[in-house]
Amino acid sequence: MQRHRCRRGRAVDQQWTQQAHRMRAVLSGGEAQARPPTCSSALWGEEASHTRSPSHSTPQLFQHHPSNAANAARDTDPIAIRKAVQKSVQKEIVSITTLTVALEPQQPGTAEPQGQPCHLPDESAPLLNGETSSGSLGHAPNGNGNGHIHIRHGTGALMFFFDSKRTPGLEHENIILRSLIYIWHVTKITLLSNYVNFLLIMVPIGIAAGKLGWSPTVVFTLNFFAIIPLAAVLSFATEEISIKLGETLGGLLNATFGNAVELIVSIVALKDNQIEVVQASMLGSILSNLLLVMGMCFLLGGLLHRGESGNGTEQTFSSATAQTTCSMMTLASASLIIPAALYAVLDQSGSEDKMKSVLTLSRGTAIILLLLYVLYLVFQLRTHSNLFDAENQDGEEHEPEEPMMGPVAAGAVLVVTTILVAICADYLVGSIDPLVETAGISKAFIGLILIPIVGNAAEHVTAVVVAARDKMDLAMGVAIGSSIQIALLVTPFLVIVGWIIGRDMSLHFETFQTVAFAVSVLVVTYTVQDGKSNYLEGAMLLGLYSIIALAFYATPSGAMGSGF
Repeated sequence: MQRHRCRRGRAVDQQWTQQAHRMRAVLSGGEAQARPPTCSSALWGEEASHTRSPSHSTPQLFQHHPSNAANAARDTDPIAIRKAVQKSVQKEIVSITTLTVALEPQQPGTAEPQGQPCHLPDESAPLLNGETSSGSLGHAPNGNGNGHIHIRHGTGALMFFFDSKRTPGLEHENIILRSLIYIWHVTKITLLSNYVNFLLIMVPIGIAAGKLGWSPTVVFTLNFFAIIPLAAVLSFATEEISIKLGETLGGLLNATFGNAVELIVSIVALKDNQIEVVQASMLGSILSNLLLVMGMCFLLGGLLHRGESGNGTEQTFSSATAQTTCSMMTLASASLIIPAALYAVLDQSGSEDKMKSVLTLSRGTAIILLLLYVLYLVFQLRTHSNLFDAENQDGEEHEPEEPMMGPVAAGAVLVVTTILVAICADYLVGSIDPLVETAGISKAFIGLILIPIVGNAAEHVTAVVVAARDKMDLAMGVAIGSSIQIALLVTPFLVIVGWIIGRDMSLHFETFQTVAFAVSVLVVTYTVQDGKSNYLEGAMLLGLYSIIALAFYATPSGAMGSGF
């Protein structure tokens, strides 16, 4: 009888052992015999065979649970063996559940590093989110602990809202849901592209203020701050498209849309016959880049960078590039001086056709300047591109930049942003006349100081930041390159647009504006010709900009006309 009971106990033990083997095979994906030697394999032992020995030794399934193995070895009662197997298998399932989520799975065939102990989680050990695992399987009906589902959901939520590279759900089977998620993905990338984009909240408020006819000061202020982030978004979308187009076409696109905000605002002002504002804004954009931005770059760069002994050192940049761009700026200043000189001569002689003569000269000069700008682009992007390659002048190899969104999405962002800029610019320009009457400031000051800030704020900060990092060639490219675009592209283009729509937009600026521009170009040319900069030169440029701004602020409204 006792012998029959022993045989029955061994049969039951073998039955539960086989059941444990099958459960282990299910948990390991049905590959119990070809299992990689990962950390979880320590739960089952290192041997592939788990059959009982003739001496009824404890299977290796329980070797890492000494108490359970000892009890199973000592107890020959089949009921006790069954309880031990059930308890051990339950613990193994909980441990495997924890490891499946907490540990990143290894690829098949990769060996575990030798000499490193495998740390198995205790069933009461805290999980990743601070909770504790439970021995009851009721808390994990799907094989994952609730705490780990919370971690994955939390991580997915952060990725969904704040990760500009990935958005969960882009491969969803539902095409409508996938399209909505992709729209959010593009919107998220755009919103996180620049630190000034938090001001985008001003866009709907500014449009509503203009639509509802609020105070001119409020309308001007709201739309002023609304255009600043729109300019940053416009620049970001342009760069995204230019990456896909290649070096030449991308550079051409950047050159064309680099000052799109100033162009849009000026076209709206020109349509409203605000020629004084247009001319002042063009001059202000050039002066802010040449004097304000470059002065800040020289000042901060010179103060932050010192030699090993603590003495100040001069920052260097490509003198050939600086001299080439300054030569173009000298040409631009000449294009303003010549119409002013012609007008002065005709005015002294009492000629009645002086306005017509200046308009003819301005329109012809505008065409010549546009052709020279095209030739300058060929020089910069094709024939002598090595002189302007600021990214590789530090001797380091840079990986090719990858776009964050597709060209279609970037194009859609570009179109939508352009429309919003045009709407905000319309309300901005429409509030200038009432603002001048109520605030007592001149249109020249608004155009020279305020409007250039709208389109160049993010670009100005970028130039100063890269100069503080001792990348002066890149900072010079931003500052002087933008000035050349305004002088040789935007201003002549506005003359042609005025010719088309019947506005007397000319290159004959007011005498004081022309003198201020010529003096600024002269000072900058002498400053950068040696290819070195220091904080004193930066302070000089900032001082000159402050003097010019103070002069325009002190000018009474209406004292400066459009040149005629």
